[in-house]
Amino acid sequence: MKPQPLRTTVIGSYPFPGWLEFACQHLDQFGDADRAELVDDAVAVAVKDQRDAGLDVITDGEQTRLDFNLSFYGFIEGIELESAPPRRFGPPAHDQRGKHKVVGELRAPRGLGTVEDFARLKRIAQSANNHQPSPVVLKASVPGPYTLSGRLLPNDQYKNRWELTEALLPLVRAELDALVRAGCKEICVDEPSMSCYAHREDPKRFVNIFNRTVEPIVGRCHLSSHLCFGNYKGRAVGMRRYAPMFPAFLELHVDEIHVEMAGREFAELEVIREIAKRHIAAVGIVDVKSYYIETPEDIAARVKSCLQLAPAERLAFAPDCGLSQTARWAAKQKLVNMVTGVKRVRDELGC
Repeated sequence: MKPQPLRTTVIGSYPFPGWLEFACQHLDQFGDADRAELVDDAVAVAVKDQRDAGLDVITDGEQTRLDFNLSFYGFIEGIELESAPPRRFGPPAHDQRGKHKVVGELRAPRGLGTVEDFARLKRIAQSANNHQPSPVVLKASVPGPYTLSGRLLPNDQYKNRWELTEALLPLVRAELDALVRAGCKEICVDEPSMSCYAHREDPKRFVNIFNRTVEPIVGRCHLSSHLCFGNYKGRAVGMRRYAPMFPAFLELHVDEIHVEMAGREFAELEVIREIAKRHIAAVGIVDVKSYYIETPEDIAARVKSCLQLAPAERLAFAPDCGLSQTARWAAKQKLVNMVTGVKRVRDELGC
């Protein structure tokens, strides 16, 4: 089935409810059943907010994860988790995220946890469908091996980031294959580090790594990738230009490429013309780093600008990035207004 023209989607993460953040500071006081209930309730909240907004595609809000990728290291054997960040005080920045020592062969015999997350999402979303009959697409997001390698320290066995990436690649491949076998029909492979460092590395090398990672699932699901410049505590880390990535990144073996545009005042919007010739261009039209709440009129105008460059059937719309760094009250209203604005244009076009 072809995706809905001008469909509305999200990247992956969603704000934690305040009570979940509080509970996470006191997890030692909870039993296993209590923790399972916490996670179920948090996912149910994320699903409800996204359903209430009217999105065509939803996720579990990554409510089991720290950031979009940090919790994955807990599933990987052969590393010694960093107990404290190198810098604790001062303005928030990426150097407040510590790196983990590699102490053995990198393995993930239990997988990376996304299959269990997807099963939970499917169960909770099905319960929601009993009360809201219109179905939605369920999406899972998985960080790619190059991005995961960025938090690991090379050693004698893995001498640099490239060797660490190659060691992580089969772990991510296996996880993606397991997700599809579990019934997941839409997957986003997040490689923001590739976007952040394309200006100083060979983008063709990145494409090769990405395509080998997703090879087992190409053609078996709706596959996307999110190209952004970092959003740790609402701050970017990379040079915020898409030009260094293209045309090389047009060779990514995906159905959809997402680019952040709203927070960059739609600079380089013309790149979606080339993306749409080969893929669906998913455009970030909500700024997750700003507390200006885009109106439905803002959104409709932005959609129409995109339609000057690509046909409706090759466009999708989403926030710039995951919403985990945005307060929930703002995230909720931004999604509602995004869907409302896109639907206005969709109705005008009759699609």
